[in-house]
Amino acid sequence: MHTLHTLTEADVWSTLETVKDPEIPVLSLVDMGMITKVLCRTMQGQKLAHITMTPTFVGCPALGVMKKDIYDAVKKMGFDDVEVVIDMETAWTSDRMKPEAKLKLEKFGIAPPAMMEEDMTAELLEKVRCPHCGSTDTTLRSSFGSTLCRAIRFCYSCRQGFEQFKPI
Repeated sequence: MHTLHTLTEADVWSTLETVKDPEIPVLSLVDMGMITKVLCRTMQGQKLAHITMTPTFVGCPALGVMKKDIYDAVKKMGFDDVEVVIDMETAWTSDRMKPEAKLKLEKFGIAPPAMMEEDMTAELLEKVRCPHCGSTDTTLRSSFGSTLCRAIRFCYSCRQGFEQFKPI
């Protein structure tokens, strides 16, 4: 544990790397690009932390869990007060995900989203690589997966179904 006087924003970012997305437990909220700002300050001898988070979807059912997990992890560091603010103004996109997050998703069995640097094309949506065998001979089975951010696909090569994190 850090002493009160040595807590820095870098320490908070490091701690937030341990706060997992409750719907994808191999990814942290930092991996997902959901943590957008960390501020630390001392006021009247009190060490305060302010964390801003952008949700993947406005109606995400896990927001309360994530907010509590962030609060608990940062408070445990020794802060006197922790404020977690949900930023509904900034739109989250899958391009905010760290490249390592996309690798972790694939190892977990979920096809990662394509980069959305350009306009979405049918080819971009169709050429989804199977996380099990690597084939792109896949098809969309359902636009709706186990969570709002996922779709269900099928691989003709290995004959397995899999989820794809939707490019947003």
